Amino acid sequence: MAQGLLKTKEVYSWPSKFYYSLESIVLTLAFMALLRIKNPEQLKQCKPGEIGRVIGLDRIPEVRCLRRKIDLLTRQNQATHLNTILVDSWYRGDSSRDAEFLYIDGHVRIYYGSKANLPVKYVSRQKLCLSATTEYWVNDAQGLPVMMVMGELTEKLQTVIEHQIIPQLQQTRLLSRQPTGDNVPICTFIFDREAYQPAFFHRLWEKYKISVITYRKNVKDKWADECFKSFAVSVLQQTVNMQLCEHGTHLGGYWFREIRRQSETGHQTSIVTTHPTLELPFIAGRMFGRWSQENFFRYLIEDYDFDKMVSFGIEPVDPEKEIVNPPYRKLTHQIKKIREKIQRLEARFFPLMQMTMDRDIDDLPVITNRQMEYKEKIDFLKKHEAELLDLRSEIKPRLKVCQMPQQERYNKLKTESKVLMNVIKMISYRAESSVAQWMAPYLAKAENEKRMVVKQIIQSPADLSPDYENKTLTVTLHSLSAARYNYAASELTKLLNQTETIFPGTDLKMIFETTANLNYER
Repeated sequence: MAQGLLKTKEVYSWPSKFYYSLESIVLTLAFMALLRIKNPEQLKQCKPGEIGRVIGLDRIPEVRCLRRKIDLLTRQNQATHLNTILVDSWYRGDSSRDAEFLYIDGHVRIYYGSKANLPVKYVSRQKLCLSATTEYWVNDAQGLPVMMVMGELTEKLQTVIEHQIIPQLQQTRLLSRQPTGDNVPICTFIFDREAYQPAFFHRLWEKYKISVITYRKNVKDKWADECFKSFAVSVLQQTVNMQLCEHGTHLGGYWFREIRRQSETGHQTSIVTTHPTLELPFIAGRMFGRWSQENFFRYLIEDYDFDKMVSFGIEPVDPEKEIVNPPYRKLTHQIKKIREKIQRLEARFFPLMQMTMDRDIDDLPVITNRQMEYKEKIDFLKKHEAELLDLRSEIKPRLKVCQMPQQERYNKLKTESKVLMNVIKMISYRAESSVAQWMAPYLAKAENEKRMVVKQIIQSPADLSPDYENKTLTVTLHSLSAARYNYAASELTKLLNQTETIFPGTDLKMIFETTANLNYER
């Protein structure tokens, strides 16, 4: 509730005649996420009465009823607006500092069905090109999710940032505030090489007062070893000693700060930024801390299964949207593969010319035959390459979706239900992270155990005891698997009791207790 779950009441309309209120439905969806129940169909394997008590009713909705309620919410198309309201509630006061640095990356969601006609994307985790859609996520400096936008076809990250992410963030206080000085950016975006383009970085600074930190592409020179100095860098709450150096550089006609880290093997990793005032170790720490977003993706895939489809069906895409012509792309791929084969053959052919000068005359026939063999293959491939180039020259490189043949025209999966469930999972993940952070001071191995203890608390039995006269609802947690976990849980109950939370839809104040024996010495 502190993460804004009941903000849904400000966004969605709900008929009063329904037995299940809006609070009951969003509580059900949130508890499904926390209990790792992947979809409504898996509710059949749960005891409806027990989970029903958790939401304050005699039973949870059955599958068909819950799907109808989800459909009612998705038809209102308010998930993006809900996300915008939540961003403002998450980042107020001191917490807004976590949003001064935002990590942006795309997550490819593979489609295994046959109903939708989706473009092919490269899936790095499987090293394959598969039909997929891309979700573009924004996370704060702590790795917590801020917002997400859904890609339609094959948009570049630069396009998504400028035309989807920035306009949505401008509706929140994160980008609507005025800069405090000429050299102070409103916000700093951190992303990988996918969005690398010096002109794009310059445009973000000049137009939006947004600085960037990213890796530099195509680095061919090396800086002298004596330029590097040792710095203590904070990366993901750990201090690491790094060899760093900074110089100014011109890329694409624009000036940037370039920072390089030298590893023990001598490899130099180059970082560029448009932020004018950040200190050298801080820039390196933020860039290498980008793994917090990768860790977030991995955790949600394994625990929340957030690639799961929520509702089935397809929707049309914008017919005026320009895309790369599929036949043109196919021919380009074939040309690329042929050129790779030619390069490999030439790498074997040209050394043979040197061998003819160094070997005895008796060995020349063998070498000459091999040269002729390679030459024939190279000539054949070059002829085939020329044919493909001629064929490609007759095809338009780009076209609109409406110009595609009807049976091959791209469409997209239903997006609104997926965005809504992603917002619910954001709230659940942030709530879980907040509780884990509260418990961290009471755990000796906090980094390794805090999330595991939270998940254990969620899965553990508890007693619910309402007292309507005194208007209280006592939640009594049963013993956990270790004494140190019980100690941390008891300290957590004290913190929760200070919030004096009222259970949604009632006037009962929640009181938390634990039955565990707390004879534990830290």
